[in-house]
Amino acid sequence: MQEMSLGGEPTRRDAIKVISVAVGGALAGVGGSLLIGRIDRALPGGWHFFTPDEARLVEAIAEQIIPADKDPGAKDAGVVFFIDLQLVGPYKRLQEKYRSGLQSVQKTSRQKFGKPFEDLAWDDQTALLETLESGRAPKELWQDPTAAEFFELVRDHTMQGFYGSPRHGGNRNYVSYKMLGLEYPRIIGQNRYRSDKS
Repeated sequence: MQEMSLGGEPTRRDAIKVISVAVGGALAGVGGSLLIGRIDRALPGGWHFFTPDEARLVEAIAEQIIPADKDPGAKDAGVVFFIDLQLVGPYKRLQEKYRSGLQSVQKTSRQKFGKPFEDLAWDDQTALLETLESGRAPKELWQDPTAAEFFELVRDHTMQGFYGSPRHGGNRNYVSYKMLGLEYPRIIGQNRYRSDKS
């Protein structure tokens, strides 16, 4: 697997830092105005699109992509909340790809390891995501999106949720800005999920 996605430490974290300044700036305005008025329309369990089980799965995948080490990872940054919000806003067109892709992740995990992805050991999760990224997952379990397409989709959204503005639901407590040593920008709005939610 490429170092930019799931390669070994510390190059994965270092590589993410290198590209994040450009990516973060480009993402600062993602979908903010489109989310106004949608924030309080949560489903049971507090989610806007995901079921609780889907949310746990997305959180586990995102943490593999940006894991906690000496700095917080995707889980600490609330990336899953960012993705959840975007899927009822600017990324609404991707709802079916997410739903189908998450089901295929679980089918692949059960076929390969006999249990759901979020219950796998860390190294087994990594191995499964490497299989998806490389397009080597069983073709009969993946149609639209393909395994590689879905991995790329979640990877891109994880990066956006980690490095974007907290006003869009991710980057809780400015964790990526702190990691990069950036001054916190003055923004209108606030984190859209309570800090006690995990």
